[in-house]
Amino acid sequence: MTSSHEQVPSRQRKRFPEISSRAYEHPADRSALVALRKLSGFDTVFKALSALLPERSLRLLFLSDSVRVSDAQFAHLNDMLRDACYILDLEKVPAMYVTQDPRPNAMCIGLDEPIIVLTTGLVELLDEEEMRAVVGHEVGHALSGHSVYRTVLLFLTGLALKVAWIPLGNVAIMAIVTALREWFRKSELSADRAGLLVGQDLRASMRGLMKIAGGNHLHEMNVDAFLKQAEEYESAGDLRDSVLKILNVLPRSHPFTTVRAAELKKWAESRDYQRIMDGHYPRRTEDKDTSVTDSFRESASHYADTVRTSKDPLMKLVGDIAGGAGDLGGKLRDKFMGNGGAAGGTAGDGNGAGPAGGGSSQGEG
Repeated sequence: MTSSHEQVPSRQRKRFPEISSRAYEHPADRSALVALRKLSGFDTVFKALSALLPERSLRLLFLSDSVRVSDAQFAHLNDMLRDACYILDLEKVPAMYVTQDPRPNAMCIGLDEPIIVLTTGLVELLDEEEMRAVVGHEVGHALSGHSVYRTVLLFLTGLALKVAWIPLGNVAIMAIVTALREWFRKSELSADRAGLLVGQDLRASMRGLMKIAGGNHLHEMNVDAFLKQAEEYESAGDLRDSVLKILNVLPRSHPFTTVRAAELKKWAESRDYQRIMDGHYPRRTEDKDTSVTDSFRESASHYADTVRTSKDPLMKLVGDIAGGAGDLGGKLRDKFMGNGGAAGGTAGDGNGAGPAGGGSSQGEG
């Protein structure tokens, strides 16, 4: 890793000295990480893997078979990387590589020191300002310490495939993989916020997410229409659709792109974002004094607000139950079976919902 900000590009963007990752971390990110750490057996597996994972081999692999970003290679990306580290005040600039892969993707991995990897598919897809948001996204992962858990997730995902034939041998690993994926999806929302703090151009962030979803056809796409898809996705259908949404997202490492765009826009319009831009944000020097109880309270408040304002049929039902509107079992039966609350009522249309297909992960890591 480079240890200075020499030759930092001159940008008309605000800088955030000593900013703590707490400033931009999504409450769901923190909640999921706390839940992950409480998962039975996770600490044991994590400590064992931290000692066994071939990190040196990983670094040598990228060094030998990818292009390392520098002043001599992909200089424009190197400028963006130094700029992102300067804005978020990350003292050590991570090594960054471009690897040949037509799929648009990026990731931040590594146990001791993070490495950022961009695919050629992503580099060729995005313009300068869109890419700046992606680089800031990955630097946000590095500042938050996400690279360690991401590396463990990559390793365990491969291991789960190798031991799938062992009776019960895959169950414990898949439990941890599922919990890691749940956390990682939430961590993407945090990193999207970091990308916005670096790029400071919401439209560019939106365009980047839209391109990841639909390719390089901006003349055929519209940001406002794209965001309407997220609203339609959240509110459309009945309880069966809500269940299908859950099943669809479980195999993925990333949230759906429209959902990410909507979440980022909501945050960009919030008082929290404006306070950061005005220079009012938590500093790293204060991290040691952070109350775990306060973090739990903030996360609980976030989830309560999400349930209260959500247009998703299942979330509305949960809100009704929490508000004392009835018993969960009876309401679920009525909603699914169309009984209208009457005993012995006729069932609904009876159209069963088949299992959801596994969506492929895409977009920045």
